Amino acid sequence: MADNSSGNLTGEMAALDFAAVSPPEFARIVKGLSARQLGEVMHGELRTRVLGEVFGRMRQQFRPDAAGQLRALIRWKITGDSEAVFETSIADGTCTISEGRSDAEPRTTLVMGDAEFLKLVSGNGNPVTMFMMRKLKVAGDVGLASGLTRYFDIPKA
Repeated sequence: MADNSSGNLTGEMAALDFAAVSPPEFARIVKGLSARQLGEVMHGELRTRVLGEVFGRMRQQFRPDAAGQLRALIRWKITGDSEAVFETSIADGTCTISEGRSDAEPRTTLVMGDAEFLKLVSGNGNPVTMFMMRKLKVAGDVGLASGLTRYFDIPKA
């Protein structure tokens, strides 16, 4: 029975037009799913679509007023079926996103699983708690990592 429900869940998620899902709707979807369910839907093409949409929206969610003169490269490593790497560059009041690892040295690197990533970017996970529970690993500038959420409009479910 559980296999059938996770199949339905994956099918429902695959049918979603993520570009049409608002950040608060996305936050509600993530909040309604367990870590296991989040992990189940993050496979293959669906995972690629979800990660692409989340990172694609970071530019719109960026708060240049909060970032001020901050200059930083943040590397995100999302583990799951495979490791996905994205980089967020904040400089001169802008935020740019790139997929893959550059040769530049990041100021901080965040490493987490699929479920933890989705909880974090949807406002459903506390980064400090995740760090203390070792579900979020930070290399480099821990102070920058701990304050990252203030540079983005994070939805609340």
